[in-house]
Amino acid sequence: NWEDSPLRLRFINAGIRRDDARLIYFGCKTVLPIVLAFLTWLLLRTFTSMEEMTVLMNLLIAATAGCYLPNLALWLRLRERRRELFETFPDAADLMLVCVEAGLGLDAALTKIADEMRIKSRPLAEELHLTNLEMRAGASRAQSLRNLALRAGIEEIGTFATMLAQSDKFGTSVGESLRVFSEDLRHKRQVRAEEHAAKVPTKMLIPLALFIFPAIIMVVLGPAMIIIVRTIMPILSAH
Repeated sequence: NWEDSPLRLRFINAGIRRDDARLIYFGCKTVLPIVLAFLTWLLLRTFTSMEEMTVLMNLLIAATAGCYLPNLALWLRLRERRRELFETFPDAADLMLVCVEAGLGLDAALTKIADEMRIKSRPLAEELHLTNLEMRAGASRAQSLRNLALRAGIEEIGTFATMLAQSDKFGTSVGESLRVFSEDLRHKRQVRAEEHAAKVPTKMLIPLALFIFPAIIMVVLGPAMIIIVRTIMPILSAH
């Protein structure tokens, strides 16, 4: 059942809404193993002379890599889209707070945000625009917000949809709820930025050890080694 498939939900979260997306996806998973295995066999046959079992093992590795390349591409696109939505949604929440406190209704505020956010984040603007279209088509506000959270696939938008649905249901102040929600989102974004900053020294160890330290050692010890060699070589040649 494709409508309830987890893969279809991953396509939606990644912003892929084409009807033939699954055909392209499974077509790539079928063709890429054959193509990569053939190219590997051609390269091994041209430049090396391996045993048959070694060649077969390399072909299996290439075919397996080709089978999982579409999964990797989908995961990278999904991760990038979720990152962009997470980083730009606090600005959208702040803008919605301004619109609501200025007197706009929730539907008009969503429409205004979709238009304004199109410059900064096209994926978020598209999701908000789809939510507006659903409400104009007759869907309830709560259902449209739940669909927004389902399409986005991030926890913060799900919390946002639940908050607005409860505010609409119980008649609480939307402006006050948005103010608390915006502060929480900004705090989460700051914490995430601090986490990434704390990981930078660890990530720098590998390039430092592989590229920078050897170059520094060559620059510092190179002249001294040249002088030592020039001094010792005449002595060794004399003996």
